[in-house]
Amino acid sequence: MMKKPTFWGENLRILRMRKKLSQQHLADLLGINRNKITAQESGKTRNPRLEDLVLISDFFRVDLDTFIKNDLQQATEEQLLELEAGNTVDLTGRHIRILPITVDQDNEENMEYVPARARAGYRSGHADPEFIAGLPKFSLPELPRGKTIRMFPISGDSMHPIPDGSHIIAQYLEDWSHLKDNTACVLVLKGGEEDIIFKLVTSRVKQKGTLLLRSLNEAYTDFEVPINEVAEIWTFIGYLSKQLPEVTAMQ
Repeated sequence: MMKKPTFWGENLRILRMRKKLSQQHLADLLGINRNKITAQESGKTRNPRLEDLVLISDFFRVDLDTFIKNDLQQATEEQLLELEAGNTVDLTGRHIRILPITVDQDNEENMEYVPARARAGYRSGHADPEFIAGLPKFSLPELPRGKTIRMFPISGDSMHPIPDGSHIIAQYLEDWSHLKDNTACVLVLKGGEEDIIFKLVTSRVKQKGTLLLRSLNEAYTDFEVPINEVAEIWTFIGYLSKQLPEVTAMQ
């Protein structure tokens, strides 16, 4: 099994310096020897005592798992401030929330369709099992089984040549760290004027805590949304439309 990297020493130095504490001052506040702080930050002490780990993580109000496993050099200022306030912050986008689903009589996941009339309510109801249970169900051949799949309406021409009014079939993305650059996705946003959007998505979570969104239609400019403003991400599988895509006439 591949050994996973840990970031205790680097994170300790980052958090100490953010509080503008010298190694000696931090040691005095914690009631421990300064040499322990020096050795841990330099990596000389590879396996600090559990009591020291708990003492230091409690002092900085950062949970032990985050302190050890996440590289805080890659966190945004907003994420660091949230951590220092004692809040739990998802630095990877891997576990955003538990997704309510429905199953059929064979205990297989249903594929739900979000009709245009339910689109406005999906943002507030997406985490409500009763709302999801009330959505229409659909079935199409050759869609992956055992996956969470929904169909969403889109409007506008930002993803032209996919026609306005199409319905996008997409698969739920649970682990956002697996998102590849320029993946076509349906995003459910928590706030703002738009609730459900369809774009090409590139993750900038580690660098800026955002997602970069692009349109297929070059008339639209790229923009970013903070990761904490995104409720769900669904990756494109296909689409249904009553219109043919526009094509350039042959000369």
